[in-house]
Amino acid sequence: MPRVDDYFNAKKIAVQELSAYSMAEIARCADFEVNGDGRFKIPFLTRTYMTSFPDFTFTDVNDAEAEVPIQEQVLILHYMNAMQKTPVSGKWIAYREIPGASFYYSSFVKRAIDPLKKVFGNNTGALPPAAEKTGGKIIDNGDVGYEFRVLPKVPLQLILWEGDDEFAPEANILFDETAGSYLSPEDAAWLAGMVVYRLIALSKA
Repeated sequence: MPRVDDYFNAKKIAVQELSAYSMAEIARCADFEVNGDGRFKIPFLTRTYMTSFPDFTFTDVNDAEAEVPIQEQVLILHYMNAMQKTPVSGKWIAYREIPGASFYYSSFVKRAIDPLKKVFGNNTGALPPAAEKTGGKIIDNGDVGYEFRVLPKVPLQLILWEGDDEFAPEANILFDETAGSYLSPEDAAWLAGMVVYRLIALSKA
């Protein structure tokens, strides 16, 4: 489990690497808007962040006093650092199919799949209200499924099959086949976990 210091060091490295590019280049590749005051506008689930350039100081649009979690900052910066122009393909793959993801698969299951099944697997009706609050789009897969565009070029799908007296609940999280171009396997696992835990929090609100 990374320490908080590890995240701050990761942010420092990412900011240094991004300094090699112009704001226009980063915005074009990440598909982020640039605000009138010269900051990136970043939609992220139920929140919208702004970040300055080139120091990348993050603020929450709806709560200027709120601290943007360092894990989310690093994830966004890594996505920006990909500097890819590859469009979303619309072809969905399992987490294991992301290049290099096999090593992180157990962490992915523990961080995202298991909590999704535990909270919603025997109560799939609790998922739609939470999913709709985060901009989820219903899909025709499983007993209930939603697609989320957490970052402009990294969509993912959450799919649930409800458990009963005979069968245990099942869940899957799919990624666009281009996900590995924008996020490392570890970051993809973190992203999926962030979505699941945000949904869990909203379902209990």
